[in-house]
Amino acid sequence: MSTLQNKIDFVALISVSMANANGDPLNGNRPRTDYNGFGEISDVCIKRKIRNRMQDQGYKVFVQSDDRSDDGCGSLSERASAVLKGMKDREEAVKKACETWLDVRTFGQVFAFKSKDAGPSIGVRGPVSIHQAVSVSPIEVQSLQITKSVNGEPGEKRSSDTMGMKHFVQFGLYQLKGSINVQLAEKTGFSEEDAEVVKECLRTLFVNDASAARPDGSMEVVKLYWWRHNCKEGQYSSARVHRSVKATLKDPELLPSSVDDYVITLEELPGLEPEVIDGV
Repeated sequence: MSTLQNKIDFVALISVSMANANGDPLNGNRPRTDYNGFGEISDVCIKRKIRNRMQDQGYKVFVQSDDRSDDGCGSLSERASAVLKGMKDREEAVKKACETWLDVRTFGQVFAFKSKDAGPSIGVRGPVSIHQAVSVSPIEVQSLQITKSVNGEPGEKRSSDTMGMKHFVQFGLYQLKGSINVQLAEKTGFSEEDAEVVKECLRTLFVNDASAARPDGSMEVVKLYWWRHNCKEGQYSSARVHRSVKATLKDPELLPSSVDDYVITLEELPGLEPEVIDGV
């Protein structure tokens, strides 16, 4: 595999319809919003979905959710021990971790476990950085009162947990931004092929991600913009590249109900043309 040679920036436009894009556990699991009413999806949430898609494509990942564990390891410490046990040299351990797990050489990872068998304490900086996704305009959060109609145990009276709440975003268009740094890619061995995997993961971000809070079809990647610069440092700053994609409401007084209610424009950056990809 050839190590990445060109800086990459990307922007994804994500639509959310009648779904809880990312619940806030400190706010009754309501969809995350800032003080101005703009919706948010945390970078941690997005990386989790990317890791899941990596697994779906057959790649090994270090940070696995319990329901997706595919190597028999019950914790990160066990997984690290299975690969890094006995290693004392930090550089050797970093190289082995990056070669073994795609998400480590992509996002980086801190290895600091109590067990001596888990290998040395090391920190890996990954080349792929992901911003939290933020909605283009303020979102409207709806709440539904829900009930259960059966008892959990025989002879039991209906208890207080019979009642509950379900929260969802009426509609929101979110913008996800990210970049891939060549200098850090050289250190982890992140390759051109790995960059293509990340691109495919972003394009298909919500495949196999359905749940009661996010029914199939309620979240989708509308467009993915992928810029490959002609040098390691980048022809333009990531901030300027990210700003070149703009989405504005056709009618600021209208409550949006679909992506068609927005005007999406792309500012031209001389010498740098993005690959524009439709999502799934």
